[in-house]
Amino acid sequence: MSALFAALVLICISTAGTVPDSAANSDWPSFRGPSASGIAEGFATPTTWNVESAKGVRWKTAIPGLGHSSPVVWGDRVFVTTALSGRAEDKLKVGLYGDITPVDDSTIHTYMVLCLDKKTGKILWQREAYKGVPKIKRHTKSTHANPSPTTDGKRVVVSFGSEGLFCYDMEGKLLWKKDLGLLDSGYYQVPDAQWGFGSSPLLADGRIYVQCDVQKNSFLAALDAKDGRDIWRTKRGDVPTWSTPCLCRAGDRKMLVVNGYNQIAGYDADTGKNVWTLMGGGDIPVPTPVAANGIIYITNAHGRMAPIYAIRTTAKGELTPPAAGSPNANFAWFKDRGGAYMQTPLVYGDHLYVCRDTGVLSCYEAATGKEIYSERLGTGRTGFTASGVAADGKLYYTSEEGEVFVVKAGPKFEMLSTNPLGEICMASPALSGGAILFRTQSHIICIGE
Repeated sequence: MSALFAALVLICISTAGTVPDSAANSDWPSFRGPSASGIAEGFATPTTWNVESAKGVRWKTAIPGLGHSSPVVWGDRVFVTTALSGRAEDKLKVGLYGDITPVDDSTIHTYMVLCLDKKTGKILWQREAYKGVPKIKRHTKSTHANPSPTTDGKRVVVSFGSEGLFCYDMEGKLLWKKDLGLLDSGYYQVPDAQWGFGSSPLLADGRIYVQCDVQKNSFLAALDAKDGRDIWRTKRGDVPTWSTPCLCRAGDRKMLVVNGYNQIAGYDADTGKNVWTLMGGGDIPVPTPVAANGIIYITNAHGRMAPIYAIRTTAKGELTPPAAGSPNANFAWFKDRGGAYMQTPLVYGDHLYVCRDTGVLSCYEAATGKEIYSERLGTGRTGFTASGVAADGKLYYTSEEGEVFVVKAGPKFEMLSTNPLGEICMASPALSGGAILFRTQSHIICIGE
């Protein structure tokens, strides 16, 4: 499968353990929600709806430009980013194809942050973060607004890659901005294939964590949320990736876990010091690590491998995957095939769900790696980029063409419904108070009874 899909990552953060109590409220503060679990419990969520007839649709709001950033929610506010080209038409090319050539568009772009009312979809405020010719080109499936916002209810932090990191208050006042340098993300074997930056910032405990794996001078950093100053910055010797750090707990230590090719790694979140490192896997890392019940799940693909790693949060040192079926002190289990190229995995109940870019959904016992089923969503001719989410005993997976597949959670595969959104959809949805917010190519659509 070609390298092209890598530019479109929509990525997330995570903590170890079961889904936290905050997952039962209505806030969805970052990509895939509280602790990036992708899970929201405590509310009934819809199984069927009809966007064309507006059945089950609370509201639908047009968003100008292009963006793959997922909407995030705090209270009654929804935040999202977008980038507007100077060209009359700015399109995406979806599907399973192999062209890695970036889009040639040197017009002046406008990079925007928008805040919407969650109840009505009304745009409450919008701010121009940056205006200029993009410093890095995008892939034909990508946009110049890929990273998702993150918020703690006091601040909203957004990344536009090479165009900068921006921090606003909840009313849209710019608090500070920071230039992170030229963040050139593209295929490391073909440097001219620029695909656009994808890693989302992570805001937690007054710190902003950023993973900047690019062609030159890759780094991982912790910034002070008050003013954007560096608290620590650690060099990384890795090729470009499109993954967001996973924040988890290992004993009394907070750890940042990052996907990679040369350096899948865990770092002390307080100091930035390396705790463990794993080399290899797919050479275009996109999915974000997720953690649950003392295990960190990491998958990637492209090249010779498509592994699934189940690494214990207590791991240390230089790690080597065990032979299949042979867990050790650092690994709960490992598979050298079956990993996803684009989508971040989902741990729901006792099961791990991995959906590949071709729409093949596999279910595993999360603790042991035993495969329960492997079934196809869709026709096999449609790409899948958006990561799945779960609520109310249901899994939601969205194809690039905007079909939402609702699958019953559990060890038996059961398709409950298929619901078209009517537009291209590459961004992962948000869950909030029983509603599902989909970001399509041109709208945010709020689904809910």
